[in-house]
Amino acid sequence: MAGIYIHIPFCKTRCSYCDFYSTTRNELKEKFVEALCRELEMRSGYLSGESVETIYFGGGTPSQLSEQDFGRIFETIRQCFDTQHCVEITLEANPDDLTEEYVQMLRQQPFNRLSMGIQTFHNDTLKLLNRRHDARTAIDAVRRSKEAGFDNFSIDLMYGLPGQTIEHWLHDLTQAVALHPAHISAYHLTYEKGTPLYTMLHRKQVSEVDEEISLCFFSTLIDTLNEAGYEHYEISNFCLPDRHSRHNTSYWQGVHYLGCGPSAHSFDGASREWNISSLQRYIEGIEQGRRAFETEWLDLPTRYNEYIITSLRTVGGISTERLQKEFGEELYAYCLRMVAPYVKNGRLKEENGVWRLTREGIFLSDGIMSDLLWVKSE
Repeated sequence: MAGIYIHIPFCKTRCSYCDFYSTTRNELKEKFVEALCRELEMRSGYLSGESVETIYFGGGTPSQLSEQDFGRIFETIRQCFDTQHCVEITLEANPDDLTEEYVQMLRQQPFNRLSMGIQTFHNDTLKLLNRRHDARTAIDAVRRSKEAGFDNFSIDLMYGLPGQTIEHWLHDLTQAVALHPAHISAYHLTYEKGTPLYTMLHRKQVSEVDEEISLCFFSTLIDTLNEAGYEHYEISNFCLPDRHSRHNTSYWQGVHYLGCGPSAHSFDGASREWNISSLQRYIEGIEQGRRAFETEWLDLPTRYNEYIITSLRTVGGISTERLQKEFGEELYAYCLRMVAPYVKNGRLKEENGVWRLTREGIFLSDGIMSDLLWVKSE
C-alpha cells in the first residue's frame, strides 16, 4: 500500500507564522491544475504499481480549489493509479472556506476526511496570526461539516503563542473537545526565519514563552485530551479510537508515497525527491517535460536515523526485531548501547521487544532522539 500527497500552494493571505511553501498568485490556478495533472501522468510509475491507500491534499490552502479543479485531479488519479483500496482521502481546509455550499460540494467528491486549521479560539490571537477566520466561524464550520455527514475530521491547534496563558490554552482545549472531532493535532509555535512573526520577535514586538511554561502547556494538552478519551498516538497527534491519520501514520511507518505539486516530497524506500518550491518554475518545468526537482539517495545510516526519529515519535516505538533485521548488527548494537541509560532512568520502556517513550521521556524526546542517531565519525 502507498500514499499520494497533493500540494496546493494557493492562499488568500499568508499566515504570520507559516513557512510552508505557498503563494497568493491565484491567477495561476488553472495552469497549476493542468501542470499537476500532467505531473501525475508523468509519474504514474513511481509507486511501481502499489495500491494507493491514502490521498492527502495539503498546502497552502487546498480549499481554494473549485469543484471543477477537484474533478479534474481525481479523474487523473483514477486513470493513473490503483485506488480501489483507498480508505482515506483528506482535504486540509480553512474554516472560512467551509460555507454550506462548499461543504455540500465536498461531499460530492471522494473526500471522507477534513483537516481544519483552527489554531486557537481567541480572536485577538487569530488576528495576530493573520488567520482569516474568527472563533465563531471555526465553530460554525465544524457544525456544517458534521451536518453534511463528515464524521471524520481533524482540527489543528497551536500553543506557545504570543500572550497565551495556561487559562487561554485550557479554554482552547475545552472548546476543541466540545466540538468532538475524531482527531486533534497540536503544535508548539516555532518562530521560523523569514516569517512575519519571526521579524516581530526580533523587533521585540512579541516574546517567546519560556521552557517551563512550554512544558506546562504540553502537560495540560496531554492530560486534557487523555481525560476526554483521546489516544496520544504521536507526539503532536491525538485521536479517538481507530481515528488516527492513516496518511500521516504511513510517513512514520516508512510507507512509500508520491508527492506532486511545488515543494512536494516523495519517498520510494531508496531515495527522496522534492519538487522545487516555486510555482512559476514548477509549471514551466512540467509544461516543458522536464520536472524541476532534487533527489537524495538514502544510505543505511540515513535510513536508520530516519527510522529512529519517526518511530520514536509514535506509540509504535522502535522494534528491536526490525532494527536488527533492516539495519544490521553494528547499528543495532549502537542503538542498544545508547538506549540503555534512558531505560534505566525511566524515560524509555521496553515491552515485547519495543522501546517506547514514557510520559517523562516525551518531554525530553528531542534530546533522546538526538542521542540515538548515528553520527558519522570524522
